[in-house]
Amino acid sequence: MARPAEPEIDDTIAHTRLEDGRPVCIRAVRPDDEERLRDGIDRLSQHSRYLRFFSVAPAPPDHVIERLVDVDGHLHLAWGAILSEGPADEAIGVVHAIRSDEAKPRAEFAIGIVDAYHGQGLARMLTAVLLIHCAREGIATLDAQVLAENTRAIGFIRSLGGKRTQTEDGVADFSIAVRPALAAMRASAEPAGLSAVFGAFAAWL
Repeated sequence: MARPAEPEIDDTIAHTRLEDGRPVCIRAVRPDDEERLRDGIDRLSQHSRYLRFFSVAPAPPDHVIERLVDVDGHLHLAWGAILSEGPADEAIGVVHAIRSDEAKPRAEFAIGIVDAYHGQGLARMLTAVLLIHCAREGIATLDAQVLAENTRAIGFIRSLGGKRTQTEDGVADFSIAVRPALAAMRASAEPAGLSAVFGAFAAWL
């Protein structure tokens, strides 16, 4: 008798809660999430879109959207958060790690949270899942580019142990060591929803 196939990490779904108690699920991004992603970007404030995409355009070009949903779990890792109540399948946050070569231990890190869900611990929960996946895929370092004026994002990256490597033309570059960042998150009690996330992904830790 054939042995059942081992579950894949990107088949895992974490059910948790925001700081205000609203339930969310965190799952891997799929190519058919394109419309959810577009809707989430539409619900970003103009300022948040500028900070995320370094552009004042009302929406990123189609090729950028296509890249964001071109997820394979190896070169491109991406996880999204969906509100579990209210409007069906409403995407409220997403996190990415993208590398150009599967043999390289570095990937580009990006995260976006819809404004109405800032300050709810969602960025940390999404990033925790991404760090777990990165560690499984042999990604040792995440590189992040942030506008130097984006103090909230810089504070978040520093909380992960991120180190600034350079600042040029108003853009700050950071590097984040994956395993130390993951260890620090596992040792943290905040946000409360992290415990449910780590519980869901216990098999991958």
